[in-house]
Amino acid sequence: MNETNWTKTRNPAFDKDGARHMDRIAKTAFKPIYPVIARNAIDVTGVSRGRCLDMGTGPGMLAIAVAKAAPEMAVTAFDFSDDALEIARENIRQAGLESQVTTAAGDVHAMPFETGEFDLIVSRGSMFFWKDLKHAFAQILKVLSPCGKTYIGGGFGSLELKAHVIEEMAKIDPSWDCYAKKKSGDDGIRRFENMFDELNCSNYQIIDDDTGFWIVLSANRV
Repeated sequence: MNETNWTKTRNPAFDKDGARHMDRIAKTAFKPIYPVIARNAIDVTGVSRGRCLDMGTGPGMLAIAVAKAAPEMAVTAFDFSDDALEIARENIRQAGLESQVTTAAGDVHAMPFETGEFDLIVSRGSMFFWKDLKHAFAQILKVLSPCGKTYIGGGFGSLELKAHVIEEMAKIDPSWDCYAKKKSGDDGIRRFENMFDELNCSNYQIIDDDTGFWIVLSANRV
C-alpha cells in the first residue's frame, strides 16, 4: 500500500489565518454537524465514558460536542497547530467545559500519550491530511485502550447536513475543496483493508454511508 495521503486533497493553510478561518466556518456553515457526529460516534462505538481523544481538533468543536454528549467523558483536544489550540482553548472556556476538555499539542505520527490511554478516539477531516496513514493508525492503535473504539474519518453526519454545508460554503468560499463530493469507492476501502491487515488489526469496521466515511476499530489487546 502506498503510505502517502491517498486522497490527494490540496494542502490547507495551518497558520494563524488558517486557524481563524476554520474557527469562523466551524461556527457558521459547519456548526450543526458537530453534535450529530459526536452522537453518531457514541452510538456506533457504544463508548460514552472514560477518556476521549479528538485528533486534529482545530477549533475544538468536535471535542466540545463529545463532552456535551457524554458528560462522564474526559476529552483531550489534540492538534499540531499551536494557533488552532489557542482558539480551541478559548472556545472550550466559552463553552464552560474547562474542567472536562483539555488540550494537547503534537503530531499524529508520534503521539505523546501512554499506551492504552484513550477509550474513544475521534477525528473528523484530519485523516485526509496525514502524511503516512499506516504509521498514524499504528500510533492510534497504540494509545487506544483494550476495550476502546475509534470513529475516525470524514463526513457531515447526514445527507441533509452535507447538502447544507456545501451550500453554505459555496457562499463563503467558492474555491473550497469539498472532499465529500468524492466517493471513496471500493478501491479506497480495499486500501484501508490492506493497511489494517499489515497492521495485524482484524477488529475493524469501515462505514461508507450517508453519515460519511468512518473507520471504527479496536486495539488487538486484551
